[in-house]
Amino acid sequence: MLPTSSTERIETLDILRGLALFGMFVVHFHIHTPEAGGIDDVVRTLVWRLVESKSHGTFAILFGAGFAILLRRADEQGRPLVARYLRRLAVLAVFGFMAHAFFGYNVLLGYAVWGVPLLLIRNWPARRLILVAVLSAASLGLYHGATRAYLTLQGGPALVESTYGARRTEAVSVNDALEAAETQPHYSNLLAARLRHMAWFYAQPFFFMPGATITLFIAGMLMVRRRLFEEPRVHTRLLAGMMIFGLVSWIADNWLRPLWGFGSLGLLRDQWLTFTYLAGALLALGHMPGWLVRLRPIANAGRMALTNYLLQIAILDLLFSGYALGLGQLRALYVPAAAVACFAAEMVFSTIWLRNFHFGPAEWLWRSLTYGQVQPLRLRLSADAQQPTRNSVPGGGRTERNPGKLDDDEEDAGRDVR
Repeated sequence: MLPTSSTERIETLDILRGLALFGMFVVHFHIHTPEAGGIDDVVRTLVWRLVESKSHGTFAILFGAGFAILLRRADEQGRPLVARYLRRLAVLAVFGFMAHAFFGYNVLLGYAVWGVPLLLIRNWPARRLILVAVLSAASLGLYHGATRAYLTLQGGPALVESTYGARRTEAVSVNDALEAAETQPHYSNLLAARLRHMAWFYAQPFFFMPGATITLFIAGMLMVRRRLFEEPRVHTRLLAGMMIFGLVSWIADNWLRPLWGFGSLGLLRDQWLTFTYLAGALLALGHMPGWLVRLRPIANAGRMALTNYLLQIAILDLLFSGYALGLGQLRALYVPAAAVACFAAEMVFSTIWLRNFHFGPAEWLWRSLTYGQVQPLRLRLSADAQQPTRNSVPGGGRTERNPGKLDDDEEDAGRDVR
């Protein structure tokens, strides 16, 4: 299968992926900042309130969107989906295992696992999908509520406290051991500690609960069904509603929940501010399509999101781990500048790379392993340049496209990071 020309892509997806990558740099640098008081703690608080978990949320939505686009094009072209999709997830799981074991970042493997149930619900009506999304968001809270009720019946509050106390003690011990390994100078010791941490991590209840992951996947699927990425101006009211919902949830989780004295089972989350950011970006791009050209360097980074994510976590591991540079910690005040500098380097790298190649190197490997054959990588003048293309300006109507190929968006829109 030949790759599709860049003019057939939904550029807003690339831009959103690129912005999420920048957010991940901010969050990952933030992880390595100490509590220092003054302006540093102001920056730490702003990152925590405004960025942390929101970039993760954007990638999760885009994963669901990528699946929905892949499904839509497979149906239009009469192509089989299930086997190819499962191969894609299997390859993603390998990338995810390596990312967690070698660099300590876990989301890719989780997304590969939770991408499988999407096959079962892919044709469900919107109302049923929304119900699944709500139950998924509440799943971890429901699990802990049921567990505490059962333990209370078996042994009263003392059994609840002892059980959860033992779990907290184990978690602290495992995480302290990992942190200690990150500061020592031998990579082999760090790798062994990460593998032990993985054995604990993937046995925890939170890994077996769909939580926000499936909720955000479904949100991306529904956004594709409504063509929000391609026609945002047609759905201004819906997008505005998403922005309001995200903001209200963010306020409720951060400031109202402590006043209520009880939780919302995860239905009102700080992370839902992701919807505010995403819908706001779509509305802005829909009403100012000229920015698609101005933001193309960000889109180029987004086109190579898997490659750039793997580069990002490798750089961070080299910067802060004891076996390499061992910087240890970074002043929070320097986080924005460090994130801008690193992301700017990725934009330059991506722009230069895509002048010569169809895909990023990790995307090319992912695609080749999925299809079981080496995919074309280097750009060359071909008849593809003459094929009908899709208008990449959001807000437009349906446009012509080559019915014989799948877009890179449809193949690769669903990639995500921790």
